[in-house]
Amino acid sequence: MNYQAYDYLARTGQMMNEGLSIVNDIVSHPSNPFSYTWSGRLTKASLETAMRLTRRYDKLGFNIDEVSINNQLFKVREDVVVSKPFCDLTHFKTIGHTDKDKVLLVAPLSGHHATLLKGTVEALLPEHEVYITDWADAREVPLDEGPFSFDCYVSYLIEFLNYLGEDTHMIAICQPTVQALIATAVMADEKNPNTPKSLTLMAGPLDTSKNPTRVNEFAHRHPMSWYKNVAIMTVPVGYPGEGRQVYPGFMQLGGFISMNQKTHMQKYQNYFQNLLFGEDEDADRFRAFYDEYMAVLDMPAEFYLETIDRIFKNNEIANRSITYQGKPVNFDAIDNTALLTVEGANDDICGLGQTEAAQDICTKIPKHMRKHHVQVGAGHYGIFSGSMYRKNIRPVVTEFINKYGVKEQASVSN
Repeated sequence: MNYQAYDYLARTGQMMNEGLSIVNDIVSHPSNPFSYTWSGRLTKASLETAMRLTRRYDKLGFNIDEVSINNQLFKVREDVVVSKPFCDLTHFKTIGHTDKDKVLLVAPLSGHHATLLKGTVEALLPEHEVYITDWADAREVPLDEGPFSFDCYVSYLIEFLNYLGEDTHMIAICQPTVQALIATAVMADEKNPNTPKSLTLMAGPLDTSKNPTRVNEFAHRHPMSWYKNVAIMTVPVGYPGEGRQVYPGFMQLGGFISMNQKTHMQKYQNYFQNLLFGEDEDADRFRAFYDEYMAVLDMPAEFYLETIDRIFKNNEIANRSITYQGKPVNFDAIDNTALLTVEGANDDICGLGQTEAAQDICTKIPKHMRKHHVQVGAGHYGIFSGSMYRKNIRPVVTEFINKYGVKEQASVSN
């Protein structure tokens, strides 16, 4: 299926969705006696489930309005402080509260929007001043803005770190652990004073030879010609990025779902039952997760193909053959940035040891400035979201940042 055909089907599905919505409003209206019968509940559950399957999911906002710090609520202001064609650097500021440490949170550019990390940001805000990379949907970027390559990603991170200045801590989740590590090495090699104070790498593919997952095996099973001919498509007419070569978000989403098809089917069956029996809290949790999970973006083709080739096929980070702007990356230059690596024991996307590999790659970091944490019971998404992250992982990250960050305690301004 090419992009034009998918777009046509998606628009057709959206029209169907709007029709289902009208019928559902009639069936569900409180003044309709039918809505209170068993048949009415069955009809409503069927309609809403069908609506979710035919929806076109748009990017959600972060919508973080306030945060609780020491049992006191503070307003949160969200601002774009640096805007580039493929990414906005977004700042979350707690009004009336002085934060201890600046944190650059590097969101993945791997299909989902940065808002997938909303819970990550919320959990960090009570302790830190948070900035996040909010990547653009490539289909929305005009062709005349040029390409976005693997090296461009690294350059963006270096630019953001230079903007934030000294004493910034960087946290990278999943795919961007690669670029975050490279950016840190490049800046350290140049003796840049804005080199991150600490670097936290979570569930990322730094050595894909360790405990290969289905993601790694898939990458090796298909030649680069397959990716170029099958995975890469052209943005159709009607979008600002018309004519741009991309790896479409809908293909990435299809890959995610196919990896855990039975799990997703079971969740939809449970959702239908929740609607049928009025289990509203469970239904709301399902909606919140899938509203975000189903919203995807297109990746620039050049970035996607280079990542497959350089990281998943050739394992250039672990082999120390990675380059930036044509020059070898010197990881031995990193000697004054504290390093924390975090993995999930049940991660089926990034296998155990793939992120910990950074500890062996960065040989010049003193041992007392390193830490590795494996979270028992955590899958890939549990590393950065949900109760597992909030209760067990975020405290580890905060403690590590505080150890190497500004020592003054946060204070409330008058």
